[in-house]
Amino acid sequence: MLRNVLGKTFRFLGYTVQYGCIAHCAFEYLGGVVVCSGPSMEPTIQNSDIVFSENLSRHFYCIQKYGLLLRLDFTFCLPELVNNRVLSVPKGHVWLEGDNLRNSTDSRCYGPVPYGLIRGRICFKIWPLNDFGFLRASPNSHRFLDD
Repeated sequence: MLRNVLGKTFRFLGYTVQYGCIAHCAFEYLGGVVVCSGPSMEPTIQNSDIVFSENLSRHFYCIQKYGLLLRLDFTFCLPELVNNRVLSVPKGHVWLEGDNLRNSTDSRCYGPVPYGLIRGRICFKIWPLNDFGFLRASPNSHRFLDD
């Protein structure tokens, strides 16, 4: 009787560990559901929106923002901050900006972000249902030069 109970317990623990490892790998390497907080991405993403964040592009060094591919060494202009000076982002770094430029703490405050700190890319809005679907273009995509 005790052997039967112990056998079932260890079998259950084995399955739990297996499925836990599968779930961990799925959330770490494929993506997951995220509840957004803060105003930095308004109007594209509102506070408390639920989105899907995919993590595959991070592993293949291919981060995209709303269809605009940002290479790891690109050039852009920030007229309101640096007197129309063109800035260059060093290789291995990215420049991150929120859509809500007036209320976003991003690379304009911190500078270029090391690529290794990127967790994923939000690509799909799940909630609210009236905005369900892929994200629309950023209102600030015109700020990046095409070189």
